[in-house]
Amino acid sequence: MQHISVIGSGTMGNGIAHVFAQNGYTVSLIDINAAALEKAMATISKNLDRMVAKEKITAEDKASTLANITTYTELSEGVESAQLIVEAATENKELKFKIFKDMDAAAPAGCILASNTSSISITELAAQTSRPELVIGMHFMNPVPIMKLVEIINGYNTSKEVTATIESLSKKIGKVPAMANDYPGFIANRILMPMINEAIWTLHEGVGEVTSIDTVMKLGMAHPMGPLQLADFIGLDVCLAILNVLHDGFGNPKYAPCPLLVNMVNAGKKGVKSGEGFYSWTHGTKELMVSESFK
Repeated sequence: MQHISVIGSGTMGNGIAHVFAQNGYTVSLIDINAAALEKAMATISKNLDRMVAKEKITAEDKASTLANITTYTELSEGVESAQLIVEAATENKELKFKIFKDMDAAAPAGCILASNTSSISITELAAQTSRPELVIGMHFMNPVPIMKLVEIINGYNTSKEVTATIESLSKKIGKVPAMANDYPGFIANRILMPMINEAIWTLHEGVGEVTSIDTVMKLGMAHPMGPLQLADFIGLDVCLAILNVLHDGFGNPKYAPCPLLVNMVNAGKKGVKSGEGFYSWTHGTKELMVSESFK
């Protein structure tokens, strides 16, 4: 396997493209928005510059990584020689269904179709294709170039050969694979999202303030980041979408999203991506202040 196509050039898509390209793979980065592709390549270049500055890679490594990536606005052109396609579009079921139908129609025979979805059923995605045995989940963690975990999710029909191939590939790009089966939220978000949701309930009910809640989890539970700060990094809209998948999938009220989370997303406060969530984020710096709403 040498040619990887990545669909979606946002935070996760450009990170996935970066990692494959840095490890010597030929990468096609695909997005219908040409401006988004330009932004993605600028982000990859900036992230590589940081690695050069820290002497983790050389300037030559940076140049070869960028040379390994070609951008496309047409899916059919970007996947015509792909051996693996990783879909990294927005966490929206209907959008992903359409992309998987399009991937299936355009991809070469034998090409593996993977999704970076954090919660949507791999089995349902596979059902949109004529090759369900070649469909699998590759859930990378953000930021992709740094985080080691790849959660590999087997759909109902995923073949053992495809699972073994993706497990081996994950190791080749320096990641640590963890296997999961196709149930709502898989492993990572079935555990993480209820914790984040409970932290939001704790804030909503006045049990503690933002900084207190995050401090308890960082210093008391040895978490590197508090749940409210982490929610801001993930994106509050993404957290809400995953909780809705869990709630719909299990029918258990314990997964129902806190009304505060719903209101914040409806008000456009989505975390780092919008500049404000539980914290106010200063663009381009690591500075963060508790949002005025929660002081």
